[in-house]
Amino acid sequence: MTHTLHITALTILLSLSASLHAQSPDVLRGKEILEQVSRKTKAYTSIKADFSFTLDNKQAQITDTHKGSILIKGDKYKAEIMGAETYFDGQNTYMYMTDINEVNISGPEMLDEEDSLNPATVFSIFEHGHRYLHAGETTINGKTVDIVDLFPEERNKPYSRIKLYIYQHNQQFAKIEQIGKDGTNYIIDIHKMETNLPVNDSDFTFDPAQHPGIEIIDLR
Repeated sequence: MTHTLHITALTILLSLSASLHAQSPDVLRGKEILEQVSRKTKAYTSIKADFSFTLDNKQAQITDTHKGSILIKGDKYKAEIMGAETYFDGQNTYMYMTDINEVNISGPEMLDEEDSLNPATVFSIFEHGHRYLHAGETTINGKTVDIVDLFPEERNKPYSRIKLYIYQHNQQFAKIEQIGKDGTNYIIDIHKMETNLPVNDSDFTFDPAQHPGIEIIDLR
């Protein structure tokens, strides 16, 4: 009987602790910021961003940075980075390697939904599968930025958290950091973002006929 009471009391205490944490000021502030970002991002008809992508592993003394750009409309996107152009037309992905004139085509089943920095979901990664809290403020490019930390609900993720840096004045991303469990961090610095630009669906379609002699590898 006493043993059962101890288990019951422990269960109540754990539940209460979880409830208090969920309602903590940092969690509530993080939720408020992310809801603002979500509403604003979903209202855009298109997003165009210039960024730099950095792989950083201080332990191995490896830092590698590349500039890129991305254009997004709904679930469609076109990304350019590291000598490759990637098109997603809503169904198929075309990865065109410009230096060797080769394109790899994959179907929707090959789209890696688990990749937190996938171009298709990079501006909405906070919406599913993460706990969050407000982790303070800092300054980027002379402007005040809120920091919101995301923690994956699934323990088998290759990262321990994702840090979102969000400008207070317009609720747009300044930077995204993925903190890897193996010591490798991935950092996206947003240098310029434009929204609601006129965009055609053809901007997200790759036409092999426009590249004479191209090698096509169809993985569908």
